[in-house]
Amino acid sequence: MAFKTTRPLRFGDCDPSGIAYFPSYLNILVGVLEDYFASLGFPWRRLIDDRRIGVPTVRLDLTFMKPGLQGDELEFVLVVRGIGRSSLDLEHQVSANGQVLWTAKHRVVATSLDNNQSYAWPDDIRAALTSHLEMPDAHHPAT
Repeated sequence: MAFKTTRPLRFGDCDPSGIAYFPSYLNILVGVLEDYFASLGFPWRRLIDDRRIGVPTVRLDLTFMKPGLQGDELEFVLVVRGIGRSSLDLEHQVSANGQVLWTAKHRVVATSLDNNQSYAWPDDIRAALTSHLEMPDAHHPAT
């Protein structure tokens, strides 16, 4: 089950020509990931403050197809592709006006904020993530 959300591409996210400045995409993507965890019932504030779990990015591979323009409504689709002991493999597709702008393969890892070491996903979080796991198939190839 994919997580879907939208974000506006604002003036401050763009270079002087009105084209999305790619580091802004990464900042927006972090917000989408934060919203995804909140949708599962695990807002980052609770993960960080109460459970002392961090979710840093350890790998991110982006492919840009078309430029995003100031004022575009960005449509984000996040898909869970794999869950390891502490890792989580995601795929993102970002579109505007019916056209794919960019895709990403993204790995995050659960870490203990007390010692900055990888941390096995707790059972409740693992169960929520697993309920969203999608395997690639011929109709929906991996990005």
